[in-house]
Amino acid sequence: MRFLIDECLSIDLVSVASQAGHEAQHVARVGKAGWKDWNVARYASDGDFVLVTNNASDFRRLYAKQPVHAGLVIILPNVNRIEQQRLFLGALAELATLGEPINRVLEVDIEGDDMTFTFYDLPASLP
Repeated sequence: MRFLIDECLSIDLVSVASQAGHEAQHVARVGKAGWKDWNVARYASDGDFVLVTNNASDFRRLYAKQPVHAGLVIILPNVNRIEQQRLFLGALAELATLGEPINRVLEVDIEGDDMTFTFYDLPASLP
């Protein structure tokens, strides 16, 4: 999988993805720092990147409007870079089990000392 790490998260997540065998870029390192969220979403879509962000509300809204996207990983809690790395590693392990997150969202959260994962379709599937 290819990941685009949003600028609200640590640049260290690029190394975490690389060490797990994935390609990754950070928004700030590809000259896109300060971009509006819709530009980041378009860049991720054009590059077939799974976007990793902490900005849940904006990107849920943007991705709900996209007919097809490579996926979205949301690290819900606002935590330090070490904890971001731990949560992202957990997300990578979860994705290894679940597979490609095309048109899906994986949300990672903390409950006590445990990680919790929520995986759902976005846009929502029709019944």
